[in-house]
Amino acid sequence: MARRLKLFIATSLDGYIARMDGSIDWLFTDADYGYKDFFSSIDTVVAGRKTYEQALTLENNPFSGKQCYVFTRKASGKSGPVTFVSGDIAEFTKGLKDEPGSDIWLVGGSETIAALKHLIDDFIISIHPRILGGGIALFTGEWTETGLELVNSASFDSGLVQLHYRVP
Repeated sequence: MARRLKLFIATSLDGYIARMDGSIDWLFTDADYGYKDFFSSIDTVVAGRKTYEQALTLENNPFSGKQCYVFTRKASGKSGPVTFVSGDIAEFTKGLKDEPGSDIWLVGGSETIAALKHLIDDFIISIHPRILGGGIALFTGEWTETGLELVNSASFDSGLVQLHYRVP
């Protein structure tokens, strides 16, 4: 059975994953919102370079214990626990899905999500009750209409709603 590529991400109610400058200061940090359970279910992380650099501002080794690949237009290579990948990221990720292991977390950002849209198996989206009025959109580019199956929904006292959809 192939590994699943799971987009686990937060967005504002109006569909933004970050402010225009990339900041995520509006995200709730008061609770776990299922993150620990999700993180323990994956063994590989794929992310765009800007998202990875943003994660580094939150902690030194944000994906500790996981195989981490960061997509970049710059040179490929390994730096500590991270492998930087340039070239065809969809082809690379398809290869990862075919390897043995646990599921793969697609962290973001919007360019990486758009490039891997046809490979995403699960959309786990935490909607924060905030309207930013602008920023970096969750979904960019052209997408093909795809019906999804609701796996789970959860609401929290903070007003955050988390939706988990699976591509059938």
